Amino acid sequence: MWFIITIAGGPMTDTPTDISATEAAELHRSLLSIDTHVDIPWPDRDDFATGAPSRRVDLPRMRAGSLSAACLVAYVGQGARDVAGHEAASTRAEAMLHVIGETGGIDGVQVCDTAAAVRAAHAAGDVAIIPAVENGYTIGEDLSLIARFRALGARYMTLTHNGHNQLADSARPMHHLDDPETLHGGLSGLGRDAVAEMNRVGMLVDVSHTSRDTMLQAVGLSRAPVFASHSCVRALCDHPRNLDDTQLDALKACGGVIHITAMDAFLRPRDVRDMRPVTVADFVDHIDYAVQRIGIKHVGISSDFDGGGGIRGWADASESPNLTAELLRRGYDRSQIAALWGENFLRILKQAEEVARTIA
Repeated sequence: MWFIITIAGGPMTDTPTDISATEAAELHRSLLSIDTHVDIPWPDRDDFATGAPSRRVDLPRMRAGSLSAACLVAYVGQGARDVAGHEAASTRAEAMLHVIGETGGIDGVQVCDTAAAVRAAHAAGDVAIIPAVENGYTIGEDLSLIARFRALGARYMTLTHNGHNQLADSARPMHHLDDPETLHGGLSGLGRDAVAEMNRVGMLVDVSHTSRDTMLQAVGLSRAPVFASHSCVRALCDHPRNLDDTQLDALKACGGVIHITAMDAFLRPRDVRDMRPVTVADFVDHIDYAVQRIGIKHVGISSDFDGGGGIRGWADASESPNLTAELLRRGYDRSQIAALWGENFLRILKQAEEVARTIA
């Protein structure tokens, strides 16, 4: 379904534009494109340079899809909220961050922990890797691990995953972990301190996976923009992982960004998915809605590849130009597509660095 909306920088038309694959690929190659959420469930593997059949993101696929940069995420699932669980989680996260850091030894790859470094890598023709951590469970009750993870290059931390942790409530309580519907009423006291510490060291606060209360409280507390690294729009798909209009408005108010993600269950409800595959057109429907609601400066792109993400037309990193082609068909111009693919994320990354300097 096509409809007229107006976005900063120009109107979108009510008819899709005829765009050739060559034109889209050429424009895509000219962009600094960043996928802000890619899982690495492989702390014991070092085949990023050569690729693996089971993976959706690796260096060959990034090169094939002209994907300039990716946030590789040290993901740790939620476990028991006790000393042993926290120690295991922090150990695994640190091991993953070391593996991510080692990708910098690959020819043509730079591990980047500042916005300027990402731009420099792109200018040099190298792939930029930005480390991150998914799940505040990984720090246990030791706030010093935030600085430790930052020293290992991490530029954001997702406050929760599926299941409440010691920092905050999740959007999806895990009943096998005996989670109540709410544990803290949003952020715990430790979680509030964690947000402040992340501001101090220059790590972005990621509110994907968090409960609505957690998200809104984090926005109110953080001195730097807050963002959602991999979420979609709840008005289009009523899933607990998606953000409602009030949450979108809160992100805009704090200067933050929602990165629409390629998770089919977040993009279309089950009755639609039972009838047909989810496609890049469905993905861009969520971009259109968010752009209309909060403006193009507050919307970005992520895949959640190797963490469950992947849709028809963007099944792995090599197909990234297909998303650019769909954006062109919708009437987005080059500057708008550049904002969605990376400039908005780099802006908030730099703002987090500036906030850290003022605190120091």
